[in-house]
Amino acid sequence: MTAAAVEDDPHYKWIALSNTTLGMLIATINSSIVLIALPDIFKGINLNPLTPSNTSYLLWMMMGFLVVTAVLVVSFGRLGDMYGRARMYNMGFAVFTVSSIFLAITWFDGPAAAIWLIVWRVIQGVGGAFLMANSSAILTDAFPARQRGLAMGINGVAAIAGSFLGLLIGGVLAPIQWHFIFLVSVPFGVIGTVWAYLKLRDTGVRTKAKMDWWGNLTFAVGLIAILIALTYGIQPYGDSDMGWANPWVLAGLIGGVAVLAVFMVIETRIDSPLFDLSLFKSRSFSAGNAANLMASIGRGGLQFILIIWLQGIWLPQHGYDYSQTPLWAGIYMVPMTVGFLLTAPVSGALSDRLGTKWFTTLGMLITAGTFVALIALPVDFSYPWFAVILLINGVGMGLFASPNRAEVMNSLPAHARGSGAGMMTTFQNAAMVLSIGVFFSLMIAGLSEHLPDAMYSGLTANGLPADQASHISNLPTVGVLFAAFLGYNPIKELLAGTGGGPGVDVNHLTGLDFFPHLISDPFADGLSAAFTFALVCCVLGAVFSLFTDSKPAALTENAVDSEPHRESVGDELAATAAAASGEAPSELVD
Repeated sequence: MTAAAVEDDPHYKWIALSNTTLGMLIATINSSIVLIALPDIFKGINLNPLTPSNTSYLLWMMMGFLVVTAVLVVSFGRLGDMYGRARMYNMGFAVFTVSSIFLAITWFDGPAAAIWLIVWRVIQGVGGAFLMANSSAILTDAFPARQRGLAMGINGVAAIAGSFLGLLIGGVLAPIQWHFIFLVSVPFGVIGTVWAYLKLRDTGVRTKAKMDWWGNLTFAVGLIAILIALTYGIQPYGDSDMGWANPWVLAGLIGGVAVLAVFMVIETRIDSPLFDLSLFKSRSFSAGNAANLMASIGRGGLQFILIIWLQGIWLPQHGYDYSQTPLWAGIYMVPMTVGFLLTAPVSGALSDRLGTKWFTTLGMLITAGTFVALIALPVDFSYPWFAVILLINGVGMGLFASPNRAEVMNSLPAHARGSGAGMMTTFQNAAMVLSIGVFFSLMIAGLSEHLPDAMYSGLTANGLPADQASHISNLPTVGVLFAAFLGYNPIKELLAGTGGGPGVDVNHLTGLDFFPHLISDPFADGLSAAFTFALVCCVLGAVFSLFTDSKPAALTENAVDSEPHRESVGDELAATAAAASGEAPSELVD
């Protein structure tokens, strides 16, 4: 099928949208399904999350996928520009499906099983990078400018909805058999791979260029060094609750920044750079990416913090057994998904007609307001208020996400849509890892200041000998935090190693009331710090959004414009077809 034939086919754009939406849906479901299923995975492979040596396994199961996609997505977007976006997208679907099969057939126990899962999650991230880098470019090629906001909105709804559907699906399947959480995506992956191979076509401009190997190498080394340093910075080091003073962490951060500086120099001196820095001359591209970066940092760690809040404190306080908290945490976070689903498609469609600037700015300000409300909310909150805040938070994110994505993609020249989309996704995924590191660091800092004293006082008041209470209360804060995140009762796990003793009220200490109330006040300090940081990021995102130079796509699509990024896909394809036939281009009807 030629490009002109695709443009004449009124159904192709919907085929492209439905397939890329399925790809984003299963990619994001697999990201969050692991998040909620980690308690059953750790139990299934016989790993104790409170053992310090197992902390790195936990972190890499959570963050390995994000790190890989952040590193590779720009390169894979560039490959899409060079060799065909649909071809690279098809490859991503296939890799993602094969890795899901190998994840589902894990038969090891202990650290060997954890390493197997991490390796295949990394490979799954490679497939996810192909999908993420090229899905936006495929949609931009397939849809005229006046409909791109709607298409991006629907695709974005799938991405966000998948992250919350994964929580529910994982909460249901993991207690039955944790292998099912990976197996469930296999049939959809097979269908999506075959469907993409048969139906998707490359309709955009393909750029013939050499691969920027030095740029790829320095970018990968620099970004990996920084992201790994962030990952290990939140782990204990020596007598400290965190590892920011660890020489290896400092070396990773400083060395990573230095290598990225070398990468930027390389990109200014070669003909076909991995990062086309000239794209940043567009105010919409620069400001839109800056706003997206701030939004991703601000909300990236939110899901983790809310899960810890619900699983480790609020749900046990309200009578939910720790074995049930992962599922109910996913259910109680549904209002955020509902808010996003209500506004993302609508804001995307309206921004096509009205412009993006005020949607993105308002969305960020609304999201910032919800962080103010979360700071004011008591740790033992009334759920209706919590649900309303999450609903409004989802509304704010929905108002921002689709118009922002459409704004950035519309600012790109046709030949750079794959690499431009990859750059946008890299900023977003790297920001997510950075956000998780910052959120966890702030939470650990807040908890470590008061939690040891609170634990010691609480344990000794309930009859535990001072030496045992001192031992338990001085264990790394990150272990207690991750235990709560995984739905474990950390006091029960810790007392199992000490044996309690005469006069110790074990039932009270290991029940649903003691630990949640014990951690509430220290946890509130961490929440306040983390949400204040998120608030500042969202306000900055709103400020950057004001500097985008958006015009309604419906008004600019057919206008005469000397800038190549304002030319519609229909105009591009019409010109290509006319050049091939020797005729003057005629207006194509969408």
